[in-house]
Amino acid sequence: MPLEELTVRTAAAMIRRGELTAESYVAELLERCAAAEALNAFASLDAERALAAARQADEHRSAGAPLGPLHGVPLVLKDNLDTADLATTGGTPALRGNRPRSNGAVVQRLLDAGAILLGKTNMHELAFGVTNHNAAFGPARNPYDLARIPGGSSGGTGVAVAARLAPAGIGTDTGGSVRVPAALCGIVGFRPTTGRWSQSGIIPISHTRDTAGPMTRNIADASLLDSIVTGEEMVPALASLRGVRLGVPRAYFYDDLDADVARTTEALLARLDAAGAVLVEGEVRRVGELDLAAGFPIALYEAIGDLNRYLQDHEIGVDLEQLVSQVASPDVREILSGALGRHRISEDVYADALLNHRPALQQSYRRFFAELDVMAAILPTTPRAAARIGEDMTCELNGRQVPTFTTFTRNTAPGSLAGIPGVSLPAGYTLEGLPIGIALDGPADTDRALLALAAAIEPLMPALPRPSLPAEPSRRARVKP
Repeated sequence: MPLEELTVRTAAAMIRRGELTAESYVAELLERCAAAEALNAFASLDAERALAAARQADEHRSAGAPLGPLHGVPLVLKDNLDTADLATTGGTPALRGNRPRSNGAVVQRLLDAGAILLGKTNMHELAFGVTNHNAAFGPARNPYDLARIPGGSSGGTGVAVAARLAPAGIGTDTGGSVRVPAALCGIVGFRPTTGRWSQSGIIPISHTRDTAGPMTRNIADASLLDSIVTGEEMVPALASLRGVRLGVPRAYFYDDLDADVARTTEALLARLDAAGAVLVEGEVRRVGELDLAAGFPIALYEAIGDLNRYLQDHEIGVDLEQLVSQVASPDVREILSGALGRHRISEDVYADALLNHRPALQQSYRRFFAELDVMAAILPTTPRAAARIGEDMTCELNGRQVPTFTTFTRNTAPGSLAGIPGVSLPAGYTLEGLPIGIALDGPADTDRALLALAAAIEPLMPALPRPSLPAEPSRRARVKP
């Protein structure tokens, strides 16, 4: 098996048993990173630092030191997660010199488990977008088609994991920014219940909506990373799908789907039915209305205060006005300039969104799960596959131009706003060969059960073809028999 195909769990086990050295593994992945430079997955990549960390991991193992569950395994991190060893830029010019004094809480948990930081990944500037078309760092490119977006805002992590530059990584999700790039890049993306993963040490948008989450190539690795970050025990996959009740919220979530997405979704529902799952149709009442009433008002109001606090706490020497004045991406500059100026959210509008509309949305989800007696809702992650790079404002859906941002976040934003856990799995691909994702949303605080359900559904998914690198490495390291 080529080393780049190893999962997190397999790589960790092989390193622990002495069948693979961390240094040889990291070296192989760095070679692939060099070959895949055209994908622009990384914001920063220090090969010597990563190799030195891998050699140190090998020395610890040789010395008989205790080994954590991720010992020697390289991971990539979205560039809004604080790291002491590499700058944390948020993908924006004003923060190029931001060198946090310490790692963020999530990062530290992973490093304490033995993980190696391979590099920081490209992202939509300040995480305010879904295309990863970053005017400061350049666009990250979908490994299935370099002219297409990988999704955002955690697009660089999605690219790196899908292209086998790393076995897994961490993104952040405010309105779908882990699950959207997971769907468009053909990998797994998991959004935990809000507050379950620490928000400390992450460049914020909204404390009500933000969370970090794992991006992997299978559910088992996502479950492992979630367990390490939270300290919760692993939960095995369900023994069978027979009798498992799944909600199918066709109104809103199944509206106006691209033909390939609709075909893929219905094929999966048929396989679930054949496997004995009970599919129950129902409605998350007023979901679009409540998301519209609360989503942007909460995010844009909280972004001002939360970003200000981050800048002050990190003593960067840049205030929010200076940060915004240097934003390079036109779409992000327009959003933040408006939030500071003519489109500033008033306290009354924010309070109404936070205290009335958001609780109503949460109640609507609770009613959906309880009245249908379902373990989770199942829905397409995005209404269409990846758009072309440059289609920042509008893209095509079913023969007409639609808003890019709200189209790609339509099915993920409500769950983010409600704070419930969600996971996207690769479910197939379009006739053009672009990945399609299927999402599961579960009740709040059922994260481990949702991952167990996803693990049981995963075998029903067709295998996606592996993307080709723009330039393949000249050498292929092989796992020792």
